[in-house]
Amino acid sequence: MKSCTWRHTLAEAKLLLIGIPLFLWTMIPVYHLVLFSISPRDSATSGRLWPKEPTLQNFNFVFYQKHFYLDYFWIQLGNSVLIATAVAVITLVISTLAAFAISRLRVHGGRTVLNMALFTYFIPAAFLAVPMYKTMGVYGLLNSQWALILAMVTIASPYCIWVLKQASDKLPFELDEAARMDGASPMQLFRLVYLPLMVPSLVAVGTYSLLLAWNEYLYAFLLLSRDDSVTLAVALGNFLSADDSPWELLMATGLVYALPPAAIYYTFKRYMVSGLTAGAVKS
Repeated sequence: MKSCTWRHTLAEAKLLLIGIPLFLWTMIPVYHLVLFSISPRDSATSGRLWPKEPTLQNFNFVFYQKHFYLDYFWIQLGNSVLIATAVAVITLVISTLAAFAISRLRVHGGRTVLNMALFTYFIPAAFLAVPMYKTMGVYGLLNSQWALILAMVTIASPYCIWVLKQASDKLPFELDEAARMDGASPMQLFRLVYLPLMVPSLVAVGTYSLLLAWNEYLYAFLLLSRDDSVTLAVALGNFLSADDSPWELLMATGLVYALPPAAIYYTFKRYMVSGLTAGAVKS
């Protein structure tokens, strides 16, 4: 008994020795983000561990757009919300229908299509940026938010289809057979049986695609150029174009921009863990 207790204590100690440094390493950027955002301009880069006179004035500058880099703050934040939401909704519709067709309806060639879609992840997304830019130009979508939405849906969909298919494969097929015996059509089967049982995985992939679009910078920078159409992620990069960048305003804006995805993640964290790991262990 003592041997088991000792081993358990030793295992926890090892986890702490690994976890504490990782936690500190992860939190250091967050600490500096908060530190700069509440520092006055003349002391933002003073090197102090905590500002001598903390202030919330920087957030006042951000919310009331009192700097020329912030002239379109609310519009750009709205663009980020609109694009991320659209990507999440469209990706959910495509991936849900595709996973249902492949896993439950057993569409001929469906697994081959899924494998081909996943094969695209062998090519880094950064390598596809220029071809994507050229494609959007050919179809006249450059500087349109639809260009970024479609690009992000293209990137997010294969993984989301795979996750939903893995989760769908674990659902008992007896439910489908019982529904068909009662006269259910494929769409009724999809609406009344499949969707209710897939809620955790649907929330997980929806959150994943939303956060992916929210944090995207490269494609947003390439496909959108007008100040009133870019996302706030791109606008944050504009702060670095000056020799004397207002770091305190950059960090305050970054902190505001980081809060929505953090809130979304922690709200749906339970679904993220269960949804993204569904189908990982075969019974």
